[in-house]
Amino acid sequence: MPKKQFTVAFYNLENLFDIYDDNLTNDNDFLPNSVKRWTSKRYYNKIRKLSYAIKNIGLEETNFPPALLGFAEVENKLVLQDLINSSELKHHKYDFVHYNSPDERGIDVALLYNKTIFTVTRSEPFSVDIYNEDGTKDYTRDILLVTGKLDGSVVHIIVNHWPSRHGGEDVTEQKRLTASNEVDNIINLIKQEHESPKIIVMGDFNDDPYNKSMTQLTEKQDLFNPMRTLQSHDKGTTVHYTDWNLFDQILFSTNFFEKRKGELTYKESDIFNERFLQVFKGKYEAAPFRTYIGKKYQGGYSDHFPVYILLESY
Repeated sequence: MPKKQFTVAFYNLENLFDIYDDNLTNDNDFLPNSVKRWTSKRYYNKIRKLSYAIKNIGLEETNFPPALLGFAEVENKLVLQDLINSSELKHHKYDFVHYNSPDERGIDVALLYNKTIFTVTRSEPFSVDIYNEDGTKDYTRDILLVTGKLDGSVVHIIVNHWPSRHGGEDVTEQKRLTASNEVDNIINLIKQEHESPKIIVMGDFNDDPYNKSMTQLTEKQDLFNPMRTLQSHDKGTTVHYTDWNLFDQILFSTNFFEKRKGELTYKESDIFNERFLQVFKGKYEAAPFRTYIGKKYQGGYSDHFPVYILLESY
C-alpha cells in the first residue's frame, strides 16, 4: 500500500488586518484613510496572494495543500474566513482555530486545518506573562494548543509568535525565554495526560535555532529541530537589512522518527522560498516579497517565507 504524505506548515502573514477599525486594539495603520492606505483593493490582493502561496506549500511533494498550517499576525476570524473562502482554497475544506489574544497590535496566532484529514478534539490559548524593564506588563500573543487526530493519529500542535527583538536582541531575550518556559509547561501538561504524545511546536520565535530559547526547549523536552540544518548566511525565512534569520521553525517530538504501521513519521523539512515569493531584482533580490517596507506599499506576500515538514504514514 502506498504511503500517505501530509504537509504541516507555518507562515507569518505580515499583518493580515481587515480594513475596519477595532476600538480595542491599535490597528490604526491598517485602515483605508491611514498613512499606509490599507484599502479593500490592497486587502483582497493580499488575500489572493497568500491563498495562492498557501495552496502551493508542499504541493509538489504531496499533490495536496497543507493538512495543517499555523499562522502568525492575523487580526481576527474575518481575515481567516476570507482566506479559506478565497478561490485558491475554497475547495480544500479548510477550517481554523483562533482566539483573540491580548496583543497590543491586535495580532494573533491561528491554526488552519483540512477538515477531511484533521479532527480537532481540544483547543486552548495560554497567556504569557511578560514584563518590561520598568515593570509594566507587555501584552503579547497567546500560545495556542490544538489537539486532534491527523489521519487517525493523535497530535498536539503548539502555535507560537514570541516577542520581537525590537529594542535589541539582548534586551528582549528574557521575554522569549519566558515564552519558551511557557511552552515547556504546556508540554509537561500534555505529558501528564498522554503517554508518549506526538507533539509539534511551530511558530515565529523571533530567535534562531541556535539561540538559548530554542535550544533549551529541544534539550528539556526531547524535541528535534530540523531547521538547525537549514540556516546559512544566505538562507533563512526573513531578512533584517542584509542579514538572514530563521525565526520561523517547526520542532517535533522524537517519536515522529519511529516507523510503525499506521503511525505518522517524519520525512523531511524545508523553507518554502519559491521564486514567486521573492523580490525579483535590486538590492533585496531573493528576500521575501513584502506587503510593506515601513509605510511604503510593495504589494507582495509577506516579510517571511513559510516553513514546512512532511509527514508520512505507513
